[in-house]
Amino acid sequence: MIKVVFFGTPQFAVPYLEKLIAHPEFDVVGVVTQPDKRRGRGNKLIPSAIKKVAIAHNLPVWQPKRIKKDTATLEILESLNADVFAVVAYGQILSLPILKMPKLGCVNGHGSLLPKYRGAAPIQWSIVNGESVTGMTTMLMDEGMDTGAILLKAETPIDLWMNAHDLAIQLADSGADLLIETLLKLAQGNITPTPQNPDLATYASLIKKEDFVLDWNQSAIAIHNRVRGFYPGCTTIFRGQKLKVLETVPVIPELFEQYPPELAPLKEIAVKTGKVGEVVAIAKKVGALIQTGSGLLLLKRVQPAGKKVQLGWDFVNGQRLIIEELFS
Repeated sequence: MIKVVFFGTPQFAVPYLEKLIAHPEFDVVGVVTQPDKRRGRGNKLIPSAIKKVAIAHNLPVWQPKRIKKDTATLEILESLNADVFAVVAYGQILSLPILKMPKLGCVNGHGSLLPKYRGAAPIQWSIVNGESVTGMTTMLMDEGMDTGAILLKAETPIDLWMNAHDLAIQLADSGADLLIETLLKLAQGNITPTPQNPDLATYASLIKKEDFVLDWNQSAIAIHNRVRGFYPGCTTIFRGQKLKVLETVPVIPELFEQYPPELAPLKEIAVKTGKVGEVVAIAKKVGALIQTGSGLLLLKRVQPAGKKVQLGWDFVNGQRLIIEELFS
């Protein structure tokens, strides 16, 4: 049995923990996760997704506010004599003394093909930047930010219509299998860590408030990628109020072959033009098409302020949208 302590916090990490628990070769002896957070109208303390799984399986849980400074937690972790610490989206940096505790080291599951997209939001930025392929990487952790030696990789294609939520689900599932394979091979001595090439490194920075604001001067494909990459947070201004944009379709000829049949009528509208941010056409039973800095963009699914999510066509009818109206 391989003795494992699991470090993780959000829903993305749940498949990893569940598959480790279910696998006969692993003994998960405890879980480290972020402290409960106050959320909702009642300002109640809500446990992390990982804590819920740990409790359901009667596993010990530790929630240090700052793990590097929490002497009591560090002493417990040291006493467990674990073979490996498995770390997936934990949310705190591990100090060198922690990294040295387990026999086989600390193994991290990261949502990109390292050394590309090191950092906090690799899934989101890979979509925003228009990547067609991403994946999961397992690595031996060191003191740097995602700079450790690579163990294994698994590629995942990014479809034109896939948003960050969809991609995260796929990566979490494939990444969990990759982590299992990595830990088994590591324990058997059948894997050779490969140092990363720092010259190829790129970074996926923390997402800021301004990143969610759509700029209609960008191209249709750039806005489309931002909407699905930062799903479900992107906004624009319509009639003086904030409008959340959840799903779009770039109406540009080079993408027509990727359209599903129901979007075929949009091909005839692609020739229309107008001012940037202007409604230049309304596709019946589909929605409004907006002029961008290059190409048209269909609003397929939106959410007006204070209202429920709407399909593009329902938004057109509900707002009595007209040609030449502006989004800013």
